[in-house]
Amino acid sequence: MTSADLLIDAFGRVQEHVHAAVSGLTRDELAARLDPGANSIAWLIWHLTRVQDDHIADVANIEQVWTAAGWVERFGLPFDHTATGYGDSPDQVAQLGAASADLLLGYYDAVHAQTTEYVSKLTDADLPRVVDTQWDPPVTLGVRLISVIDDDIQHAGQAAFIRGVLLRRR
Repeated sequence: MTSADLLIDAFGRVQEHVHAAVSGLTRDELAARLDPGANSIAWLIWHLTRVQDDHIADVANIEQVWTAAGWVERFGLPFDHTATGYGDSPDQVAQLGAASADLLLGYYDAVHAQTTEYVSKLTDADLPRVVDTQWDPPVTLGVRLISVIDDDIQHAGQAAFIRGVLLRRR
């Protein structure tokens, strides 16, 4: 097994978690917030997808799926096209509104396809490449990819928790 195989497997698990958290929910359920300061499932999935899209496009030196494939227009959000949700306030979270499961999963799956295409070509020799010098120590490609996977899994788990709460309320 290669490092590329491991990365494909990890991102595949993220995709499974995202689909499990979103599938079968209504727009209202996806937009529901457990309290006024909490994130919704829709926001969590949009955010984790935006971060993955942003970070993978950056390290691969390609355009984000968000803009290249017209997802920014499909979502029609009142945010700058570069927004990823990082540091959003509760009011900004509410602005995501009631995105549909099809919209969220369509965008996620498009990002997942671009991600797996990129990581499938990586070798062990690629992983030590420094991709961000703004940190001390500088961030390598391997660390950046694990960071994205970690962030995605955490947010997908949060979405799954909210889903469980909502389904018990049905």
